[in-house]
Amino acid sequence: CVVSATYVPPPHSTTKPGFPVPMSTDNPGVRKAARFGVYRYNNSSNDLFLFKESQITKAMVQIVRGLKYMLHVEIRRTVCEKREHSNLDSCHFQKKKSLQQILRCYFEVWITPWLHKASVPTVVC
Repeated sequence: CVVSATYVPPPHSTTKPGFPVPMSTDNPGVRKAARFGVYRYNNSSNDLFLFKESQITKAMVQIVRGLKYMLHVEIRRTVCEKREHSNLDSCHFQKKKSLQQILRCYFEVWITPWLHKASVPTVVC
């Protein structure tokens, strides 16, 4: 996976190298990082159904040995069962009230594009 963050501080900025900066929640890199967080959550949960991101409420990125994304993400239960190994893009959110579940999560996702490596050391929901 190749992820790009194009943040260039203005001249005379008080932003220091390595300092987290806000990112648009619509940024493709942010969205990809959120999906990595969701995959990690799904792999560690005992839920029968897969969850997927419904909203990214806050995103920050820090450039340190790659890109460290700090994300506040709302995830919701889908109709796809884990054993189906469905592509999350084709999974719809639960419509049945009794099966609906929404979680607010914080993910830290480290992406090292030149090594084609991503890790998710922090998942708190």
